[in-house]
Amino acid sequence: MSKIQIGCETYTWQMPGEQYKGKLEHIMNISAQAGFKGIEPETSFIQHLADPVQMKEALSQSGQRLPVLCLVEDWRWDKETEAEKAHADQWISFLKHFPDTLLLLVQMPGKDREDLAERQQNLLSCVNQIAQRAADQGIECSYHPNSPGGSIYRTAEDYQILLNGLDERVIKYTPDIGHIAKGGMDPLAIIQEYRSLVNCVHYKDMYTDGRWAALGEGDIDMDAITKELRDTHFEGWIIVEDECDEAITDPDQVTLNAGAYVEKVMRPLLND
Repeated sequence: MSKIQIGCETYTWQMPGEQYKGKLEHIMNISAQAGFKGIEPETSFIQHLADPVQMKEALSQSGQRLPVLCLVEDWRWDKETEAEKAHADQWISFLKHFPDTLLLLVQMPGKDREDLAERQQNLLSCVNQIAQRAADQGIECSYHPNSPGGSIYRTAEDYQILLNGLDERVIKYTPDIGHIAKGGMDPLAIIQEYRSLVNCVHYKDMYTDGRWAALGEGDIDMDAITKELRDTHFEGWIIVEDECDEAITDPDQVTLNAGAYVEKVMRPLLND
């Protein structure tokens, strides 16, 4: 029996705009209804649940876990700004109440890729510093690259710099199979190459023309990736982060559909 567990990310509810911010209990309930075991909220969704007591109560009521917490910042300079450091330390303090939760660091994509080499090294400096502070508090970290045009880590060459520059003593890697494909790479090959660094995986699907697809409806070989994680005894979380266009108008139904795909296709593969 596989030890892999599957949760969902709040970005699906970010796609319609701001109306789901502060409604994390609703998202937890939809996640549970879809069959997911946990949620990965981006910090802007937490709001009143930044009180750990209230967060624990909400998780308990919905039957959900908090496997991952996502922190998004610019990290443009070689050291965090005062505001960035304050935010990171706030959430590190919060996670002391959730010692099994992974702190996932994600850079906000820029407008372009100018000064690329400098920005890449600055990002590494910042996330390695944050991860060291988190590790000192017993909190595990991971880094998640993305793929918009202004992302500084989006191609195979970028990934070599990133994944050789992370301080693997304190921070690992969360491959997002959709962003990998969007960057012109083979998600399965990247996971295989950097498997020793992987401590969480994001699932989203994509058509060959680059449009995001609903989970299981695109052209990414999800089965092969799922089998690879199973066969290499991955024991972390798979987090579904569906970005298909339908999420703009109905993120709840997109999540319920993704949950149905997980139950029909992924869980049988994991438990073979």
